[in-house]
Amino acid sequence: YHWLHTRETQLSEFNQTEIKAMLGSYTKVLFVRDPFHRLIATFLQGMGISPSFSSFVQEVLDSGIHNSSVAWKPLVSLCQPCLIQYDYVVMFGFLRQELGHLLHRAGLAAGSLLPELTDSQVQWTYRWLSEQMFSELSAQQKKQLSHFYHWDLAAFPFSSSFLSD
Repeated sequence: YHWLHTRETQLSEFNQTEIKAMLGSYTKVLFVRDPFHRLIATFLQGMGISPSFSSFVQEVLDSGIHNSSVAWKPLVSLCQPCLIQYDYVVMFGFLRQELGHLLHRAGLAAGSLLPELTDSQVQWTYRWLSEQMFSELSAQQKKQLSHFYHWDLAAFPFSSSFLSD
């Protein structure tokens, strides 16, 4: 599709026939991450102006889903997994294992392209961070976050998420 290479184009600018043809011509990969881990990463990167994680979470909750930043907006509203049939869904925390498989399927050499951290190191680090950050939140904030990310938690297997009931 030549017009895709001339300027940045939103998928919503095309009609249904064009969208179906475009999406059918690509291998679609969705990278997903536990929403609570996304919040932690956003906070640690300084994308919120709050002095504490708890006040940052309150800002997120106060912004609402429709006015929220892409950094913490629910994935379901960003990626439309119910409308787009992704060929692969890659879970953060299993990147090395899943990317190796994906690169192999694409016919690419995986060795030098994979991240150096092992999946278990990533999982352990985020488990520890999640415990620390989750303990800072009030019971009401925890409940509101679970509701905020309800559809993400239903759509993807984040069974060990602190936000899962």
